[in-house]
Amino acid sequence: MTSPEIEMTNKAYYPLFIKNMVCPRCIMAVKTVLHDCGIQPEDVLLGEIRLPAPLTQEQETLLANALQEIGFELLSDPKRQIVERARSLIIDWIDQGKAIKLSDFLQENIQKEYSSISKLFTEVKGMTIEQYMKRVRIERVKEELCYGDKRISEIAYKYGFSSPAHLSAQFRSVTGMSPKEFQQLDHASWRAKRIPLDQV
Repeated sequence: MTSPEIEMTNKAYYPLFIKNMVCPRCIMAVKTVLHDCGIQPEDVLLGEIRLPAPLTQEQETLLANALQEIGFELLSDPKRQIVERARSLIIDWIDQGKAIKLSDFLQENIQKEYSSISKLFTEVKGMTIEQYMKRVRIERVKEELCYGDKRISEIAYKYGFSSPAHLSAQFRSVTGMSPKEFQQLDHASWRAKRIPLDQV
């Protein structure tokens, strides 16, 4: 797999795309793997490693095997690379509460028209970007409800819902229960009803 050269503020870098990176801890884990493999990246983002130069075939094989051991996958298919990058960006957009529209955020970071990103996402994932975003937001809401330290209104605001009623309606449409009913479940039931983001 040969990494394409991409310009980043007048400096070239070579990207590698990683499946299943969904949180800051994933970035730390991938950085550790890179260090152990003797590979020095320019940067590590959700779903992407930026290298100053292409890897040798030996380095790439070593890295792919090391990543696989901790649940990640080095992607070679260009379509899957774009979709995985989009997934990571959607999670980042939700978690950071970015003011920019999601379509503009994806377009800006992937450097493709939103319509082509959206079409490819649906083709590969079998759901639209909007459906995926909704499912990720609901998983984040479940997480907050398990902590029990925020009111529904605070959670709604944090994850970009227009109101607590909007959050509750979307939560029920996905889970079949209200946020309050979910909160009243025991810990074993919480775990059973939560879905890891790499499986969404």
